[in-house]
Amino acid sequence: MAAEPSTIQPDEPSYIDYEAFLSPDFSPAQFANTLVVSTNNPNDTPLDLSTPLSRVLFDAQEVDSHIDLLTTRSAVPLLEYTRAQNEASQRIVSELDTQIKSLDDSYKQLEREVIDKHAEADEVRQVALRLWETLRLGRSVGRCLQLGRQLEVQQSELGGPGSKEDHGALVRCSYTILSLREVLDATGPGEEGHGLGKVDAIRSLQDAVISPIERSVRETAERFVREFSIPNNTTFAQGEEAKAKLESAMAALYLLSPTHGVKPDRWSPRLLLTALDNYIRSALQTSITSLSRSLGQLPSLDRALYDVTSKCQNIIALEIILHATKPPAHPLLPAASPHKHPSLIQPLLAHLETGSLASYFWRTIASSLASRVQDIVNRGGVVARSLKSNKANVGDAIRQAVINGSQPPGAFATGRNKEKAAEANWDREIAVMVGSVTNNLR
Repeated sequence: MAAEPSTIQPDEPSYIDYEAFLSPDFSPAQFANTLVVSTNNPNDTPLDLSTPLSRVLFDAQEVDSHIDLLTTRSAVPLLEYTRAQNEASQRIVSELDTQIKSLDDSYKQLEREVIDKHAEADEVRQVALRLWETLRLGRSVGRCLQLGRQLEVQQSELGGPGSKEDHGALVRCSYTILSLREVLDATGPGEEGHGLGKVDAIRSLQDAVISPIERSVRETAERFVREFSIPNNTTFAQGEEAKAKLESAMAALYLLSPTHGVKPDRWSPRLLLTALDNYIRSALQTSITSLSRSLGQLPSLDRALYDVTSKCQNIIALEIILHATKPPAHPLLPAASPHKHPSLIQPLLAHLETGSLASYFWRTIASSLASRVQDIVNRGGVVARSLKSNKANVGDAIRQAVINGSQPPGAFATGRNKEKAAEANWDREIAVMVGSVTNNLR
């Protein structure tokens, strides 16, 4: 390859300052301004531009002549250099053509041996994945249908009003419903329930079996809680049966309380707490209404206090059962999550913000009675005078009602329950109840 021609210097020196023109800082405007100022008197009007223009034209002609001289003297070396460059380029292109053809052949072989086979393999993989997804979905559908059939059988064991009810079926139904929830709520990619919502059989199962039975189980459990009562003449066997029935109902409501989308540390047995809260509030409302009416009709006071005593004893029995009942194992909640309590009484006491159901019962009644007594006194008349004249007897009757009502019913007044009842001190509740009436009779 020919060497690059050396720079040819002109024979004679040039008056043009090439370094100034080649400088990166060269400014045509500044150069023109300097040239005009140097060839004119700044005070002349107008300026003479012919002299600087001639100077620039002369310089351009000088540069043109210099270029012509250089190209004329270096024509042969330049042509030789260009020819050598062309020959080198042709040799490079020839070599590259050979390499490109070889690369082309290698790619075509790679395409035949790898890319085409990979495409075929990818089709097989897609088929296998879809078959596996269909198999997984079929297994999930089969499991749901089997659980649905099991749920129907368990509901039939529950019976209904007018027939012998197997309250234990409530818990069995609840666990089956939770098993169905575990599958149907796992809708994320790769989870067992993914895609089940698009299967007609599963939608029919949810609409025709799961939802109606879950609603029936919940309503039955709520009815068992609502109907819980331990009269004084209840035998021990009857008390145990009522206790077992209530325990099944509470376990069912505990298990069926919503868990989907709730963090374990914020979860609470909402359905159970609502049912127990309604039970206590119903007892309170009935007691408050009965006592308020009897204070205006004193001959009915004894009967009203007897009913209130029975209501409180039922709540005492409820508290005893709650203390003795441990929360059932919940398959959808972590075993060590914060929701776990030693017994079912803790979440209810926290919900009502009290330390005792009986104390809560008497204090709530007292807070309502005070305003009722004030209304009677403010209206005056025979009723107010009768109530004031019987102030001591009314106070004694209420005191005795609180004492009696704070004892467990006969069917539960055994063993440890009896000892705890004897140790309990209800002086504050007695003072609050009696004071709510007598303190307003002045």
